[in-house]
Amino acid sequence: MPFREVNSKMVEATVVPGQKMFSQRGAMLAYRGEVSFTPNMQGGQGGLASVIGRRVAGEATPLMTVEGNGTVMFGHGGHHIQVIQLTGDTLYVEADRLLAFDGTLQQGTMFMGSQGGVMGMVRGQVTGQGLFTTTLKGHGAVAVMAHGGVIELPITPGRAVHVDPQAYVAHHGDVRNKLSTALGWRDMVGRGSGEAFQLELSGSGAVYVQASEEKL
Repeated sequence: MPFREVNSKMVEATVVPGQKMFSQRGAMLAYRGEVSFTPNMQGGQGGLASVIGRRVAGEATPLMTVEGNGTVMFGHGGHHIQVIQLTGDTLYVEADRLLAFDGTLQQGTMFMGSQGGVMGMVRGQVTGQGLFTTTLKGHGAVAVMAHGGVIELPITPGRAVHVDPQAYVAHHGDVRNKLSTALGWRDMVGRGSGEAFQLELSGSGAVYVQASEEKL
């Protein structure tokens, strides 16, 4: 893992020759060694399709390519940072929550409608998140941002996890999601500013939940 958690709001990344990292622009706090930062217009390794997808969704997040030999301190906006280690599976995360990630990971975009049909599209409207979400796949580490800290909740077959849409950060694994409507007294449950919706995740994997309903 190239990331070392300095504290809850800062991580230090080790950059080695011949390997790339990607970070959100403006996220570099300090660095040591011979490290270069280059604006990346290709959306990581997702290529043109990734850029187009994010532009259509209105959620383009400019990235920097980080290369060289040294260490870099990352943080952004005082947000809490969670480091997620991927071991061959896929992480689904909103583009603006990405702080930094291994260049070995394959980046792409996914239309939310393909997970949960029309309700997946509704989720984008309810949460204020785009209809496209960013995917990172492979072996490597990802640093994501959240408000108030993050907890990882396991998702196991036969035991779905219900999450307030505003508290959702990311998920990974073989997970299906759909938006369910809360009725009656359930409208007052959760932190979704009165929104009568819950995000139901089922399958096998994990979901990351932040301790706040605030958006980044």
